[in-house]
Amino acid sequence: MTGRATHPSGPLSPRSGAAVDRVEIERNGVESGADRVVGEVRAGLADLGRSYTPLDVARILHDLGHPVTDALVRATLEALRRDSLGAGPLDDLLHEDGVTDIVVNGPRQVFVDRGAGLEPAGVRFADDAEVRRLAMRLAAGVGRRLDEGSPYVDARLPDGTRVHAILGSLATPGTCLSLRRPARRRLRLDDLVAAGSIPPAGADLLRQLVARRLAFLVSGGTGSGKTTILGALLACVDPAERLVIIEDSRELDPDHPHVVRLEARHANAEGAGAVTLTDLVRQSLRMRPDRVVLGEVRGGELSDLLTALNTGHEGGCGTVHANSAAAVPARLEALGALGGLGRTALHAQVAAALDVVIHLGRDAAGRRVVKELHMLVPDPLSGLVCSIPAVTFEAGRTAVGPAGPDLERRLDR
Repeated sequence: MTGRATHPSGPLSPRSGAAVDRVEIERNGVESGADRVVGEVRAGLADLGRSYTPLDVARILHDLGHPVTDALVRATLEALRRDSLGAGPLDDLLHEDGVTDIVVNGPRQVFVDRGAGLEPAGVRFADDAEVRRLAMRLAAGVGRRLDEGSPYVDARLPDGTRVHAILGSLATPGTCLSLRRPARRRLRLDDLVAAGSIPPAGADLLRQLVARRLAFLVSGGTGSGKTTILGALLACVDPAERLVIIEDSRELDPDHPHVVRLEARHANAEGAGAVTLTDLVRQSLRMRPDRVVLGEVRGGELSDLLTALNTGHEGGCGTVHANSAAAVPARLEALGALGGLGRTALHAQVAAALDVVIHLGRDAAGRRVVKELHMLVPDPLSGLVCSIPAVTFEAGRTAVGPAGPDLERRLDR
């Protein structure tokens, strides 16, 4: 740079806006009003035509009229890194312990889930263009396209974070981002007991369910902890058994010594190369699995999973979105229809293949908890499968439901 950048109200100098920006940068790590200074530094670096060094940043800050300090240079470099490699204003949240989800509704609304539901994050973007740039950069970083011709994307970042973005041309109040961060540690049932997610007696019951190779589905709403509890249950599987896990986007990472993970693949920009969950379920059956695990049942792959569980692959499991355990049969009907299964055939397959539904929700304090276990039992007259309560966990108490004796018989068997 040959000259001094100008402030909207005049040249920058240590006595004008520069002094304020310097204080903001050093105190807040280059936030709010200091974003302008970072933008000006970035523009100066672009003129270099090469990779920049800390010395380049210091020189440009000096040209802008800032008294250059080590803290100022470090803060500016960190801001530049976040904007070019990290998640921009969301970077600190993504690295915060306990954060599971971050959602952005346009530039002014950012929410974070630290385990007790969504709450304001105290972070803002300058405008929707900044949100859009971040979304497009995250998508491009994993080889995905995000523009007006393809205005939404669902992808997984290299660190395992799942990102969904939809542009402001389709969404109000602007470009929306949803980031789901993978668990940083592998949880076991004892950890969930310690966290109050399930009573000790309930954990023992779930261990028996896994040991007796009952087939089960973990149900619940979005963010209820389905993947967490499924991973903890898979950690209880005999170490001698081989797990084959099929997922649309890799999330499960059970603490088990013999795991093979298969991940679906979206089509490329030319619309070719897609590998679906149905494809992977079929391939998994030829991989000598002891247990077939479908991370989330969301479509026609349910038909192939039920076929697998009915042909000698006992102890299979997966998750499914449902508002209640009682609603699971209706949910499976809808998914089975996508795979070409009629209602009667679907219920016959479910009755023979699945045993238990483990339903999750949140307690009064907002914690993710195991709420109840249901048995999937066919009605003797209609043949349709019903979801019958077996055990309910509430306020530290365990209550046995109508299907409790049936569950006990299957565990004893």
